[in-house]
Amino acid sequence: MIPQSKSVKTLAMLVLLAILAGCGDQRILDRVAFVYTTGYDLLPEGRLQITIGFPRADPDKPVQREVLSAQGTSSKDARISMSRQTNLLLVNGQLRIVLFSSDFARQGVQGHIDTLLRDPTISPQVKIVVVNGKAQSLQEKNYKMHPPTDKYIDGLLEKEAEGHSIPRTTLYHFERDLLDDGIDTATPIIKDAGDHIEIDGIALFRDDRYVMRISPKDAILFSILQGAFNKGEMSMKLPGENGGQQNVMFESIVSDRQVRVGRGGSGDFHVTISIKMNGAIREYIGSKRLGRDPDRRALEREISEYLSGRAQKLTSKMLAGKTDAIGIGMYVRNHIGYRAWKSIPDWNEELPNVKVDCRIEYKMKEFGKLR
Repeated sequence: MIPQSKSVKTLAMLVLLAILAGCGDQRILDRVAFVYTTGYDLLPEGRLQITIGFPRADPDKPVQREVLSAQGTSSKDARISMSRQTNLLLVNGQLRIVLFSSDFARQGVQGHIDTLLRDPTISPQVKIVVVNGKAQSLQEKNYKMHPPTDKYIDGLLEKEAEGHSIPRTTLYHFERDLLDDGIDTATPIIKDAGDHIEIDGIALFRDDRYVMRISPKDAILFSILQGAFNKGEMSMKLPGENGGQQNVMFESIVSDRQVRVGRGGSGDFHVTISIKMNGAIREYIGSKRLGRDPDRRALEREISEYLSGRAQKLTSKMLAGKTDAIGIGMYVRNHIGYRAWKSIPDWNEELPNVKVDCRIEYKMKEFGKLR
């Protein structure tokens, strides 16, 4: 039997060892800065301007956040400079958003995406966004009528992605589409609009470079072209009788996409995108009476023709810009087989030669209580 005094000493030593083991990587909350946003801007001669934003509990400050910025040849180089500007330890475990300025994104972002992926403390669910303007200016600004800027951006992106007006592009999605040679990446665009931040469309990439912008009015249509769609709302103006106009707004959109691939005699690919969609009419201003079946069917045909025409123009614009963010290449690859697909030198260069037909069929599933 172990003497009582010896067992007490053994227990004390074990407790002491446990305490000492926990001191090696101790991080007290009031000494740590949990970086929430990181912004990248391009400077002359290839140098970078890196800006970070993080919350800070300071009762003496009206705004409970801090922004640091530094220049460097790489993000890690700038981070070392920023660490010298604060008494807090900078950590990436709570990073939510990465902001690339439009100029920066046009130069290519693959190396910086790779750096983020290599950091084991950064979640693959971090959102990737393009800023129309300077990322630093956006991060440094405080919007009085809104939450702190970092959380304001995060909340805006979440809300718009739920309504499918922008893609929900995370670090994982960006890298996945970047490595897949049958699809290109798309990210949201935001901008400073004075007293608020605004969604400014969708950035389309070719490989890792931002090459084209889709306007906000076409953002929902782009999401429908990308694949199955559930939720969201859309408004449009259609020609009416005797030179008049019809205003239509519908919501609770549900759509389903089918893609068929063929090949013409000259060897060019012919792709047909067929979309069936329905939605609930919430506003209609025009001469038709939606309680009458003939008027309702006529409006459905007009909406279908209008959306098909817009989808055709949007798709042709993307193909001419040599970017394939709706994934036509994946269907072509499945159609012709992997060996034939690898024999195509560059799919993006082949895109302008692809003939695409967009056919959207709209059905009204509800039009309100009044008849």
